[in-house]
Amino acid sequence: MRPRPIANPPNPWSSTAVEYLEEIPTARVELYDDATSSILARNDSPELGFRFSVNPYRGCNHGCAYCFARPSHEYLSWGAGTDFDTKLLVKRDAARLLRTAFDKPSWKGELVMFSGVTDCFQPIEASLRLTRACLEVCAEYRNPVSIVTKGPLIERDLGVLARLRDEAFVSVAISVPIWDQALARAIEPGVATPKRRIQTIRALASAGIPVGVMVAPIIPAVSDEGLAEVLEAAREAGASFASYVLLRLPGAVKDVFTSRIKEALPLRAEKILHRVCETRQGKLYDARFGIRGRGEGPYAEAIAGAFEATTRRLGFELSRPEVPDTFRRPFRPAPQLSLLL
Repeated sequence: MRPRPIANPPNPWSSTAVEYLEEIPTARVELYDDATSSILARNDSPELGFRFSVNPYRGCNHGCAYCFARPSHEYLSWGAGTDFDTKLLVKRDAARLLRTAFDKPSWKGELVMFSGVTDCFQPIEASLRLTRACLEVCAEYRNPVSIVTKGPLIERDLGVLARLRDEAFVSVAISVPIWDQALARAIEPGVATPKRRIQTIRALASAGIPVGVMVAPIIPAVSDEGLAEVLEAAREAGASFASYVLLRLPGAVKDVFTSRIKEALPLRAEKILHRVCETRQGKLYDARFGIRGRGEGPYAEAIAGAFEATTRRLGFELSRPEVPDTFRRPFRPAPQLSLLL
């Protein structure tokens, strides 16, 4: 991703604000250690198919303008804009914390989602390998895993994914929300091209890893134009399932997204925002459960109908497989007492 000038919406949680009177500095990637004492995040959302997730990183260098996790950086007195893209918190003890969690008697081996918030295979994973270490812990304990990512870096870990497939459960969804490369680069500046992500689907499928495509988010007047092309390419590459989520713009995300498309796509920006409002009763966002991920109204219904018709035509699986109970704590012999005691 090319360096961009620092740009953040006003932070409602911060008592101070920065205003540059002359040239605005360039945002550069900075890593900060996250001293969290736990790694498993729990959610009770009725819309999600998992209760527990692991996020080795906070913030994401993919820089997607629509990322719903952006407001989480505001709680750290940072910004939801370029701060989220470049000020990255890393949980260096993630694998140890996960092993500790799995050793607790209360843990029963439920499915663990990777990238429930920020992408676990974003660029810094290439050197830090925190996601890889966590997946190895899951394989060691035979704990079921589900992964959502845009990062081709996942191809590096085919070995541990195969072990999870054979001894536990693993499912991978590759996110490809936009088919047109120029549009994707404007909105997802730090992500591999759509066609490169299709290659990742092919690599996983060829290795026998259960893989699907996630068209998320569908951006009205952007994603829906290439919806069929994404699904057809993914299916041809070996994707067995598909899902979608409509664009969500909570909190400061709407400011980041609006600013980005007006800057990068000035001739399309007003049409995009108008179409978004068509799916949200005239607003840019509606937080109601059951509505926020699908929208409502004729335009949202048309998107849903097109997605359903195309996935049926292409023969995608219509239901997800049941997650088996495979969790086992590894045997560790008790330490031998000294005969001299």
